[in-house]
Formats: sequence, structure tokens, C-alpha cells
Amino acid sequence: MDTTEELNGTYFYAGRSNLSASELLFMIFCENVADQLGVQDFGAIISIVTGLNILSTRGKFANATPGTSLASRGARKAFGNAQFPWGLELPSVVGGYPPHRLKILMTHKIGTFVGRAIPIVGWVILASDVSVITFQTIKKYNYLARGGDKIW
Repeated sequence: MDTTEELNGTYFYAGRSNLSASELLFMIFCENVADQLGVQDFGAIISIVTGLNILSTRGKFANATPGTSLASRGARKAFGNAQFPWGLELPSVVGGYPPHRLKILMTHKIGTFVGRAIPIVGWVILASDVSVITFQTIKKYNYLARGGDKIW
């Protein structure tokens, strides 16, 4: 990061001069996005995409979500028909593309649970990144901006 200065009511930041308050905020946002995104985000995107119901299936009940995902098929292949001990059932999320199709179903099979949980992990990682980027951007912007230009 270069120095930050105030020039004639505008800002100088990262080698750019005459920036308005909104341009300064955008520059800081882009810098924080570049700092935050890395290998874990690539894994998050992969887990979300593998959770999409893009594979066809032989047959399902009438009200079932059509298709299956790569994550679900892989987890069921890895875990087979293994079940949680003591008849334990855990909630799993099905659908959600678009969000009004989201359903929470109980399952006693480990493979089913793992296959449905993989995209959730991806969404959690991305949500965490968005919140970190937002917090860091606002914090740095408020540190650099003048009184009336500050957020909150």
C-alpha cells in the first residue's frame, strides 16, 4: 500500500490521485479481495459445484429433487450403506438452487450426510470470506477517510 493523502478534497491511494470517497472505498475493497482469496476459496467453489444436482439418476419418488450431485455419488460410493451408530439420524440439506427449493431432510446414512454436507462447507467458507473482506474494507476505509466520508 502506498501512502494515503488528502489532495484538494480528494484522496491519493495506491499510486492513484484525485480519488473520490467511493473510489477510495472501491480501491480498498479490491485490495482486500485480492488479499483474502486463495486456495481455500478454490476448494469452496469446487465443493459448491460438486453439490449441484447435475447427474441423472435411475429413479426417484414423485416429490424427490431430480438428479444427484457428484459429491453425493462419490460419498455414497466411499461409505456404501454405512449408517450412524445407535440409529442416529442427522439433518441434511437438499436442493437450494433456487433457495425456495431448499429442504432439510433427516438421514441415517453416512454417505448421504457427507455428500449433502460438502456444498454447505463451501458456502460457509465463502460466507466467511465475504464477512472478512467487508469488515477489513470498512475498517481500513474508516481509518483513511475524513469525517463526513466515513461509514458509520
